[in-house]
Amino acid sequence: MTVPAFLRADLSASPQARPAEPAPVRLAHNELPFPPLPSVVAALRQALTDAHRYPDPAATRLGRRLGELLGVPESDVVVGPGSAVLLQHLVQATCTPADAVLFGWPSFEAYPFVADVLGVGRRAVALDATGGHDLDRMLDAVTPATRLLIICNPNNPTGAVVARQRIAELVDAVPDHVLVVLDEAYREFSPAVDGVAVLRAARRANVAVLRTFSKAYGLAGLRVGYCIAPGPVAAALRKVTLPFTVTAAAQLAALASLDAGDELAGRVREVVTERERVRAALESMGRPCPPSHGNFLWLPSVPDADAFAAHCASAGVHVRAVPGEGVRVTVGGVGDNEAFLRAAASFPGGWHRSGAASDRTAWRED
Repeated sequence: MTVPAFLRADLSASPQARPAEPAPVRLAHNELPFPPLPSVVAALRQALTDAHRYPDPAATRLGRRLGELLGVPESDVVVGPGSAVLLQHLVQATCTPADAVLFGWPSFEAYPFVADVLGVGRRAVALDATGGHDLDRMLDAVTPATRLLIICNPNNPTGAVVARQRIAELVDAVPDHVLVVLDEAYREFSPAVDGVAVLRAARRANVAVLRTFSKAYGLAGLRVGYCIAPGPVAAALRKVTLPFTVTAAAQLAALASLDAGDELAGRVREVVTERERVRAALESMGRPCPPSHGNFLWLPSVPDADAFAAHCASAGVHVRAVPGEGVRVTVGGVGDNEAFLRAAASFPGGWHRSGAASDRTAWRED
């Protein structure tokens, strides 16, 4: 089909979202294996009775509650329809077509995707041999065009973390024209990760922290996340954010989730316990699996990620292949994890221990 002249020619190379692949066992999207808590379901029912009304465009109650919990001014919290969309808004607020974003790789697939869609430059820096961010190399890769330096912590898909002190040193070392973005989608599974503490201690207003209700809170289907940033950054973020994008249902469910902190913490502990059990089982069958600080495990030693994913799919288990890098497996419920372990044990291909990751940026989330 001929591309109309009014469309951007560069978009022809960008991928489109694919339909979800049905599978009895869903271990590809880092979803929580538990349904919403009863109090969250009650909040959703309440939201349905007012579905004829627009939601609060500023998500005021949720922003205020988050500010109280995090010990930051309410004005420093911006709520959005997921942390990936908030990242897109950060790029819009900081970058012109002449500017660029910088990130480690492999990491969250939204980073190159957002840069490409918005028509800004991007540079990926290979992770180190442990699957962690190489902060020295990233700092060396900063140019006058760099506007955002993104650290996914814990990193998706490798599960590695960067110590708070190392991040603080990076924040202090970057030039004034660079905003450090700490993507902490999985921080509830690794409580030592605390970008808000780094933000509070920073001597400059050059840190933004992204968090989400999609992972530990189990609200992936509602699309709600938030950004904590210094006043000028938060104000700029609001200027590029469309109103009414966070539904009333998402706002009320997030508030109910925050009020159920103890119950949710118990669920997180269950996931972490399962994560360590599955990892130990993989190691015991000779399948190398490095430590993870998220709700997923990373298998960098699979020589053919696509073949492994296809083998799992034939057993009804959907996992995430990262071609040329490895396989990411969500930690699900006990039964789902057992189904995955059976598939892994029966995989006929050999496994090997891999070295440092590459600069490839080809993979995309479904």
